[in-house]
Amino acid sequence: MDTFVEGNELIDASDHLILCTPLSVHVRQTVSRYLEQLHGHDVKDLYNTVMAEVEKPLLQAALEHSGYNQSKTAKILGLSRSTLRKKMDFYGLS
Repeated sequence: MDTFVEGNELIDASDHLILCTPLSVHVRQTVSRYLEQLHGHDVKDLYNTVMAEVEKPLLQAALEHSGYNQSKTAKILGLSRSTLRKKMDFYGLS
């Protein structure tokens, strides 16, 4: 992807192009705010905490975006439909 205007990316949305902020920028800002709120207290297992906190809302957002069509959601996420269904069951999204 080409990068434009300090941190924005041009996204090909099939019939048109969209200029948006990369997801990594939002993640970094959010994790930085989280760490600031700890006011210097020790952090343990941050990687696993972030991964656990991100997966369920990621699935929810993709499902909403696809109109709860599991085949479309799986394609959006790059997962097989069976993997998506297992994750939905795990998070109580079915």
